Amino acid sequence: MSENKPRREFLKDSLRKETDFSQTDQNRGVPAPPIQKPYDPSLYRLSLSMEKEWKSYIKELSLDRIIANRKSRRKYSDEPLQIQELSFLLWATQGIRKQNRDYSALRHVPSAGARHSFETYLFARNVQGLDPALYRFLPLENELVLVKTIPGMTAELSHAAFGQKFVGLGAATFVWSCIPYRMEWRYGPTAYRVILMDVGHVCQNLYLACEAIGAATCAVAAYDQEAMDELVGLDGQDEFAVYLAPVGKALTIPDLI
Repeated sequence: MSENKPRREFLKDSLRKETDFSQTDQNRGVPAPPIQKPYDPSLYRLSLSMEKEWKSYIKELSLDRIIANRKSRRKYSDEPLQIQELSFLLWATQGIRKQNRDYSALRHVPSAGARHSFETYLFARNVQGLDPALYRFLPLENELVLVKTIPGMTAELSHAAFGQKFVGLGAATFVWSCIPYRMEWRYGPTAYRVILMDVGHVCQNLYLACEAIGAATCAVAAYDQEAMDELVGLDGQDEFAVYLAPVGKALTIPDLI
């Protein structure tokens, strides 16, 4: 057990007492990084549904029932995910509630300092209105932008998840990447602990939102880092995959507790 003790220090907040926050880029007057990764405006983009369009897809369940029904599910039906349902899931996980300034936004999940260091990529396999491909969510525009088409996408995605076949069999697989500098800009060396806390908030919202529309999901933290980064098209240094979760319509509607 002694060899694990140094690694455990990462879980503590002791580093905060040793950090000179006056030396962070924010306090040194360095401009903040953008809250959304830039995109090529010539790429295909699809506008997502607004709240009034996806509202009818949410089941009339109380919050306590949704929480009680929440579980990891690795089997999905062949029924396509509707674009309105996908829009709701994106709204729940990384949708923007209010943009405070050029460098800060409030979303439907908490984040240390409202830094929100994540980008959402979607491997869309069986989504009504979407050609199978890799997309990225643009929360400022509430749009999806086409990243690339991938021959044999299902097999490639499963392979990058250490052969976990169910990862490639969802109607859509969420992959959250991390851009650490968004958090480093404000918190310096104390950024990394809260980044991992934040991504947990994001995925929990996905679980609850899935229950609300009769969909299923399963969080996945075991994947081949280099293979996943290459598949998504990330440099592995300034941006890299940090968490993923396939989503599909549930095989059976969970018993209402």
